[in-house]
Amino acid sequence: MRNDEAIALNRFGLGATPGSALGANPHKALLNQFDSFDPRPPLIAAQPARAELVSALSEVREEKQQRKAAAQTDMAADAEKTPLPARRAVRKDYVSAVHARLQTALSSPTSFAERLVHFWANHFAVSIEKIAIFGLAGNFEFEAIRPHIFGRFANLLHASTYHPAMLLYLDQAQSVGPNSKIAQRVGARGKRDIGLNENLAREILELHTLGDRSAYSQTDVTEFARAMTGLTVGGLGRARFQRLTGNSKPGEAVFVEAMHEPGKRTIVGQTYAQGGEKALGAILSDLSTNRATARHIATKLARHFVADLPPATLVAKLEASFLKTGGDLPSLYRTLIEAPESWAPQQAKFKNPWEWTVSALRALGVTEMPGREQAAVALFNQMGQPVWKPGSPKGYGDVAADWAGPAGLLRRVETAGRFARLAANRVDARNLAPDILGDALTKTTAEHIARAESPEQGLALMLVAPEFLRR
Repeated sequence: MRNDEAIALNRFGLGATPGSALGANPHKALLNQFDSFDPRPPLIAAQPARAELVSALSEVREEKQQRKAAAQTDMAADAEKTPLPARRAVRKDYVSAVHARLQTALSSPTSFAERLVHFWANHFAVSIEKIAIFGLAGNFEFEAIRPHIFGRFANLLHASTYHPAMLLYLDQAQSVGPNSKIAQRVGARGKRDIGLNENLAREILELHTLGDRSAYSQTDVTEFARAMTGLTVGGLGRARFQRLTGNSKPGEAVFVEAMHEPGKRTIVGQTYAQGGEKALGAILSDLSTNRATARHIATKLARHFVADLPPATLVAKLEASFLKTGGDLPSLYRTLIEAPESWAPQQAKFKNPWEWTVSALRALGVTEMPGREQAAVALFNQMGQPVWKPGSPKGYGDVAADWAGPAGLLRRVETAGRFARLAANRVDARNLAPDILGDALTKTTAEHIARAESPEQGLALMLVAPEFLRR
């Protein structure tokens, strides 16, 4: 395999497969994926819709209330032993979504596009550490991320902000303006259990758009949080709350004027006098094209694809493309593909557990994860990168220091042995290694593989070779 093909498949994509070839022009092959990418492949299209998932979440919450009530009676002991059917259903939805994500990554002919999906899902991270997100995390990636990776950044920002997983994960669904009609009614009754929540506003500014904290202040966070009050999720909460959201479908983002903080807002130097959902849309639109946002996205994209310390020249090219096109993502990706810095022969990126696992299985020609659907969940838990559980809104780390520790490497060695057993009777690592790694394969690694005591050992050595651990 030529080195430019290997770079296109392993650095831009999710890993080469046996016999994979991109033809004479790998650059063009990557660009062709813009049109051939399927945002709803069969396994993903078969997953439950958000309305069904939010309805299941409502049942879980109701069961929790019933369990709490039972704890006050002599049925408490029985209640503790009784399984929660709705919670099992939510768990099943998560397992199914992880399985669908992995299967799609293993078999997709557009693995550059799939890598972009994973990049953006980590940029707009949600976490199943909250039970409310358990069944919704997969749907967030499938409905808020996948359909928008070849659109405009503004659309991707809007879709992620308005998805129930994000609204629930960062506590936006219950954020109420201090001077809203609802707050006034509650205050009149002497209750103080509702109020403003700044979590989503802060993370949109810090993580999703501007990035640089010098580009905004705490006042901007608070004002943005006030502008977002009223944005909530239909189909959740008690009957009184559901009356506020009208006839909205479960899981649908709803803007409830009675929860909204009235008045004009000034955010990052811009004043929005109209108020309500119209102002929120304008704020998100302005943030999506801000110069600081362009720099933040350019840096993260270059860091993910090229190097932990990305070349300043590449970041500048990506930033200029973002600003020139107003955040047109295909133009941004085209700039990345056409930049010489992206094709440097040095393998500057260390694969995280998800990347390594997917690339290892693809290298062995495994297009379907063996075992039950639960196997995919268990595998990534063992590898130290549970799917959709980064632990914070920052998402999983994207530099070598996050993943290159001794414990993580030991897990890869152990897993490489298991994977090798899947393919040892049909694949010869001596032929496979140059096919997968191209010119990155060193003479030392090739000799180690050639001297392996068995085909299985040869494959395992290839999967943990320095050239395979990096891209």
